Amino acid sequence: MPDLASRAAIVTGAAMGIGRASALALAREGAAVTIADVDEAAGNKTKADIEAAGGRAIFVRTDVTSFADAKAATEATMKAFGRIDILVNNAARAIGGVVDEIEEDDWNRVISNNLTSVWRFMKCVVPIMRKQGGGSIVNMSSVQSLKGFHGWPAYAAAKGAINALTQQTALELAPAKIRVNAVAPGTIMTPLNEKVFREAADPQDLINRWNAAHPIGRFGEAEEVAELVLFLASDRSSFITGEVIRVDGGLAIKGD
Repeated sequence: MPDLASRAAIVTGAAMGIGRASALALAREGAAVTIADVDEAAGNKTKADIEAAGGRAIFVRTDVTSFADAKAATEATMKAFGRIDILVNNAARAIGGVVDEIEEDDWNRVISNNLTSVWRFMKCVVPIMRKQGGGSIVNMSSVQSLKGFHGWPAYAAAKGAINALTQQTALELAPAKIRVNAVAPGTIMTPLNEKVFREAADPQDLINRWNAAHPIGRFGEAEEVAELVLFLASDRSSFITGEVIRVDGGLAIKGD
């Protein structure tokens, strides 16, 4: 029997990239999955792919900056599957600009989308997990929370705060048998990063430099991150909580 049979998961930002790969991986192991994303076309494509492989999924159009939407996605999951065992807080956006140039509205958008959305969904889901006797929450951080990069202060601040929130809530929720961990990817070829490359003055030069920044010599794939998400969501990681685990090809340990 698959590891996650009879369990249900919510994955935010599951229409594309790491979120999509995570939703597919969870469904492959038997979990019923709610795809919570603002992109209806891509989100429904993820749903259809899960169903085509024999899995169960629903799509709920979700703006993660809205508490009402987080609550609606939670309620839709309970209506469809009757339980929530896994929460993957993956939705993210990036707006560049050095610290004295980024506009306040852009700063607030990044913080609301990347950080406060994690709290919104935990506030909705944790009471359900408490009643069920446990669960697993996986928050998507970034290597940028651990190492400085030029031009992304709001993104880095949000991801660093996710690490702190992960440790805080892991301590608070451990007595309820709810584990909370974070995953910190390096450069992963996702639609978000593809957009960064397209908008660069010299896209190929940026790609080459980012490849070279990883000691392993390449970008990561979304599926490689999803395998860690799957592990942390499952009972195979039952003694792990409060951790921030890198999937970064050695980027954070490189000195230059």
